[in-house]
Amino acid sequence: MASPTAHSGTRRRIMFDEALPVDHRLNRVYRIGAGLMGLFLLAFGILGLTDNIGFFDTGGNTAIGLNTNGSLSVLSICVGLLLFVGMVVGGNFASTLNLVLGVLFILNGFLFLGLLGTDSDFLAFKIQNVLFSFVVGLVLMVFGMYGRVSTNLPHDNPYWRARHPEAEQRATPAAGAADDQVR
Repeated sequence: MASPTAHSGTRRRIMFDEALPVDHRLNRVYRIGAGLMGLFLLAFGILGLTDNIGFFDTGGNTAIGLNTNGSLSVLSICVGLLLFVGMVVGGNFASTLNLVLGVLFILNGFLFLGLLGTDSDFLAFKIQNVLFSFVVGLVLMVFGMYGRVSTNLPHDNPYWRARHPEAEQRATPAAGAADDQVR
């Protein structure tokens, strides 16, 4: 039976802003994720606005297979532009932005799942919009967590090194010789 391992010392909080270098390869993942989602939301919002529908109309107008109205179109354009800003800035900002927006999309999906078919559904959501919100939320969360959250991060990952500062101290030549004697 496996026993849980105890960590010695106090737990340290990770400073995400300092953990990932600007030129790290994960930066590209965050940027591509933000850019693709932003592009789709921009296209959806612009196509929704071109139909000249009412701002809070719940009449069933669609764009790219999703129900929309003027307010949902404007909101989609704003979020799409925000994701483009994340793509331009990149790095930890894009990662954190993708993570936060992913959580907000999932919460939005749950909110409007409860509001389907009621007079309070001011964004004209239908079930396909709810499912889209869940999928986009999960994808953005994956893009935001990529390289940050894992049980098997490689030892050269900056997040792993930030969580295990004692490993740097054990990597001295004297520690390596002690490991050889144990074997």
